[in-house]
Amino acid sequence: MAIDFPPDLIALERSAWAQIQAGRLTVDTARAVHEVIAAFAEQAGLSRYDVEMGLKKAVRHAEAEAA
Repeated sequence: MAIDFPPDLIALERSAWAQIQAGRLTVDTARAVHEVIAAFAEQAGLSRYDVEMGLKKAVRHAEAEAA
């Protein structure tokens, strides 16, 4: 399922992913990502799980798909 994520959600997940890779993800950042994902999923009528997995795939695996 292809989900059209808004740019601000992509940017927030990219920020969280960078923090994870650097070993410095904060609870505040993790909570913010979760809350925005949940709100987007509810508004779009989608499963929060599907939105979260799709977003992670879009951000974390974009380079692999582009190659």
